[in-house]
Amino acid sequence: MKSTASGTDALKRRALNYLRKALRDGSAEFRDEQQWLAIESLVAHKKKLLVVQRTGWGKSMIYFLATRLLREAGAGPTLLISPLLSLMRNQIESARRIHITAKSIDSTNTDDWESIRTDILAGRVDILLVSPERLANDNFIEEVLMKIASSIGLLAVDEAHCISDWGHDFRPDYMRIARILRALPPNMPAIATTATANDRVVEDIVDQLGSNLGVIRGPLVRKSLRLQNIIMPDPAARMAWLAQHLPKIRGSGIIYTLTVGDAVRLAAWLRHKGIDAHPYHSGGSISHEEKKALEEKLLKNKIKALVATVALGMGFDKPDLEFVIHFQRPMSVIHYYQQVGRAGRAVNRAYGILMGGSEDDDIADYFIQTAFPPSIHVQGVIKVIESAPGGLTKSQLLQRVNLSYDQLTKVLTMLLIQSPSPIVKQDHRYVRTATVYVPDEVRSEKLKDTKNMERARMKDYMRTKDCLMEFLSKELDDPHASKCGICANCIGEPLLPVDYSHSLAAEASNFLRRAEIFIRPRKKYPSMNGIPEELLAEPGRALCMWGDAGWGQLVKRGKQEDGRFSDQLVSAAVGLIRGNWDIYPQPTWVTCVPSLKHVTLVSDFAQRVAAALGLPFRACVVKTRHTQAQKLMNNSVQQFNNIKDAFRVERALIDPGPVLLIDDMIDSGWTITVIAALLRDSGSGAVFPFALSNVGAKG
Repeated sequence: MKSTASGTDALKRRALNYLRKALRDGSAEFRDEQQWLAIESLVAHKKKLLVVQRTGWGKSMIYFLATRLLREAGAGPTLLISPLLSLMRNQIESARRIHITAKSIDSTNTDDWESIRTDILAGRVDILLVSPERLANDNFIEEVLMKIASSIGLLAVDEAHCISDWGHDFRPDYMRIARILRALPPNMPAIATTATANDRVVEDIVDQLGSNLGVIRGPLVRKSLRLQNIIMPDPAARMAWLAQHLPKIRGSGIIYTLTVGDAVRLAAWLRHKGIDAHPYHSGGSISHEEKKALEEKLLKNKIKALVATVALGMGFDKPDLEFVIHFQRPMSVIHYYQQVGRAGRAVNRAYGILMGGSEDDDIADYFIQTAFPPSIHVQGVIKVIESAPGGLTKSQLLQRVNLSYDQLTKVLTMLLIQSPSPIVKQDHRYVRTATVYVPDEVRSEKLKDTKNMERARMKDYMRTKDCLMEFLSKELDDPHASKCGICANCIGEPLLPVDYSHSLAAEASNFLRRAEIFIRPRKKYPSMNGIPEELLAEPGRALCMWGDAGWGQLVKRGKQEDGRFSDQLVSAAVGLIRGNWDIYPQPTWVTCVPSLKHVTLVSDFAQRVAAALGLPFRACVVKTRHTQAQKLMNNSVQQFNNIKDAFRVERALIDPGPVLLIDDMIDSGWTITVIAALLRDSGSGAVFPFALSNVGAKG
């Protein structure tokens, strides 16, 4: 395509026409000259670009318009690598508005893969969206990517900060993109986009994708976003503030939490107070269809808020989002900017409210410690694979290493993306190669140090008296950083009130104490053999989450400091069992999970609960050997093996009626599953598990 002045003018007119159609605005113009220059560089000059611009600036419009123009010139489809399903859905809808056919190959549309593949090979797809993890799928590479590689018109990488392990949302599979880029035609244009890359991340992306990567960088200050920080250590106080002030904020928005449990409980509290809010997270309790429906309701302002984890983050595009509120402090300034930037794209005023709590550091510690696979994990996996000449499947590896499924997946991915790699995947088996593995301990420690430094800077942001937007911009190395003039610090007074109703806070505290936490016993052994139905435990209840506001702190103190659970906890347990829990058939006796480490802790509590319920207590379960804490066992195989033969039952003490099985903490669920099976096999009636606390994972 020629780049003469007249040709360039014609190209720009066509691009502008498509932009106006996409935005449904006949007078729309390019965001600024950089937006057009990026399109021209891709279409007319086949350049490779990194575009760092604020959220809502129009980065995706660059590759949409470039795709349209390249397709008109006879180019093949665009390959768009995108990190989240919610983002893919958003991008497909945006492409449709400009009459671009976009299709994704992802985990939610497996039934459509064959027809999509046929359409791609037939040239009927303009943009193919895939996750970076799809680039590790041999079938996708052989059946789709290799067959269109020579004709791909444009490679687009969204949320490109994920390429860098210095970035705030590092995804190891993104590192495969550099290899894919090297395998594609050298004159093929490419674009990587992000709103959250500081100088260190930009340098790393350029290093990985090639020194010929041009960088377009713009100012990050958001003119409509009004920022305010509110420090409230007590979760119940924050819940009260939200219940009191959220209805007064116009429009709809997002409330971010750091954990799934907090998203669920906070949404339930807000609904309890008459506010239409719903949880949104990556946990298995929300289906793909439900997530789509929730996104649609928020987009159409049919709900007040989604209470979300980072699962609703990168790229979610609702231009009229009126507020983003953080219930807890994010891990870094970069995380915060990325999330708060969802608000205020197409409204004159939107709020970004950051709240900080007492639990923030504990949660941050957890995420920092689990962010990168420790060298001992990596070397352990290599050693186990090395011991099996024919290789091992992932399920076989889980039986031999004490890692969770996610931890093992992270280790395998980190090994496979190395070049050359110390392991290869052959027919679902991981096989050792001759490549020597040399751990980069120095880099790992630097990464952890960086995460801790970023956390410290986030604390500084919470306390600063300077302009909040300028602080964020400087942290992102924005050369255009300047005072916004509209944040709470700039105007010298709160944008929203910082007070809250103390009676509402007391109600929130009681709500946390009453919140039902379900115990769902296991139904299958790790071998995937089903547990016979007549040996299954019934669904149970936990009083609280370990360490949470409400009862959680009292449970923690009783176990770690007092050595005895308080009478308050006995009363709370009895109240839950008699009140909120509709048990049928009603238990006729009580037993408990024994411990060799804390011999009387649980049995004492269980006997007091039994007495309060007016039921006999029978110490019929005996622990036969010491076991490690289940929290130290990181996958189901290890957890089950840890306790499978550690208990026996005194048949003479068994009552044939339904039984309440009490423990202080539930972690993996295997202990109550195994004991319930022993009780049922020995002649008891239905087994109803009850635990004081649920030791829930973060995330």
